[in-house]
Amino acid sequence: MKDLGLRGKVGLVTGASSGIGRATAVAFGREGMKVALLARNRERLEETALQVREAGGEALVLPTDVTVPEQAEKAVQATVEKWGGIDVLVNAAGIIASGTIENTTLEEWDRMFNINTRAVFYLMHLCVPYLVERKGNVVNVSSVTGLRAFPNVLAYCASKAAVDHLTRAAALELAPKGVRVNAVNPGVVVTELHRRGGMTEEAYREFLERSKTTHPLGRVGRPEEVADLILFLASPHADWITGDTISIDGGRAQTCLR
Repeated sequence: MKDLGLRGKVGLVTGASSGIGRATAVAFGREGMKVALLARNRERLEETALQVREAGGEALVLPTDVTVPEQAEKAVQATVEKWGGIDVLVNAAGIIASGTIENTTLEEWDRMFNINTRAVFYLMHLCVPYLVERKGNVVNVSSVTGLRAFPNVLAYCASKAAVDHLTRAAALELAPKGVRVNAVNPGVVVTELHRRGGMTEEAYREFLERSKTTHPLGRVGRPEEVADLILFLASPHADWITGDTISIDGGRAQTCLR
């Protein structure tokens, strides 16, 4: 396999206890990276850490609620104290919940934006000095809903669209300093996201089955597929890519509502 030039680099991954965040952390481990793992659940982070180490990397477990500024600050500082800096930031923490313009409460709206957008901004803000020092980069995990609107997930759509524009604006600001900022926009991927958002097991099975018809390639995605794209964007092989929001969705963003 082609060397991606990441061995020995330091990555900080939020949402590392499951799904795309965990898959990304393990992919970084395979490349010989040192990976700071952020999420709220220590037990699940320890599971990720074991996988990262088995893959060939180093891991630092940092139980963190990314919506609490003091905890985010502490996690970034712990990473820098452990390994001397940060080369790659991956913002993979996120939530989803159903809701329309008519029934979404202000509390639900704020919770969605606090996790999906505000925390992304603040982690970027905290990491920028270290990324500038090492000419590093950021990869944000957005969604097909950042590019296309879908009904009944209003706040989620808006929060991910904000992540996309945050990505583009930050990319322009940081380009002169040698720091790249990109985002990936997955379609439906098999993770814990929807079930944690309130879907029952039966409803989730039906959703995955229906998603085979809404994604032109006829299937849903795997976390590892998204992680591979993140890995490329984080590597020197993507050195001329910044400010981009890249679909990885089986063609979902190209379709009309079905």
